[in-house]
Amino acid sequence: MAGLTVTVITLNEAANIEDCLASVAWADEIVVVDSGSTDGTPDLARAKGARVIVRGWPGYSAQKNFAAGEGTHDWILSVDADERITPELAAEIQATLVRDPAEAGFRIPRVTWHLGKWIRTTDWYPDYQLRLYNRTRGTWPQRRVHESVSATNGPVGQLRGELQHFAYRDVSHHFQTMDRYTTLAAEDMQAQGRQAGLFDLTVHPWAAFMRNYFLRRGFMDGTAGFIISVMNAYYVFLKFAKLRAAQSSAPDRPRSSTL
Repeated sequence: MAGLTVTVITLNEAANIEDCLASVAWADEIVVVDSGSTDGTPDLARAKGARVIVRGWPGYSAQKNFAAGEGTHDWILSVDADERITPELAAEIQATLVRDPAEAGFRIPRVTWHLGKWIRTTDWYPDYQLRLYNRTRGTWPQRRVHESVSATNGPVGQLRGELQHFAYRDVSHHFQTMDRYTTLAAEDMQAQGRQAGLFDLTVHPWAAFMRNYFLRRGFMDGTAGFIISVMNAYYVFLKFAKLRAAQSSAPDRPRSSTL
């Protein structure tokens, strides 16, 4: 069986880290890279058998690449502190690594707990995440938010076991997270030269709601599905609104002059 290193990046995750690490206790090695927690997260992680490295915050992608580089095994399972590996997924990962897979990595379906239930509709499900990968053939490209592994030199497989995600404590926490992430998303779009106009502010959010609530069957989850569909549409509106505001506040380029 190929060895497996689990990596987790943290900042003040005392409420989550113990359950997260308990779900991956079967792995050969656990590396936690902490960016300066003040709530005891590093000590809790060490007590669960993790090797903890304290390092300043360079951004999501850079921190995850660093964590992978600190592992002693080429196969990496990247898990966020608010995620859990189910027993079924753990068994599937172990069975996969026994055969020394030729794949560069594997996508894993992620299911989110919110508003008192597991959400298996809207854009939130199955929300495939490429989290199990061979670090010699995969890396985290630079992005400010919604980072994902780019796998090369081999096919990408797909697992069936679910990765559980406890993303939000409540609706207020959901709003706070959206505010932070939409700022980063707008910065990414601006860096890519993307422009936001009236079409982006009006049509894209409406289309996002229609996709989430009807095409992705949000209506099947009742009130929770409606709330999430509205929130997902608002996320789209907010990131374009922030991009538009950044465009408006950008200084004009100096005009050339002739004598």
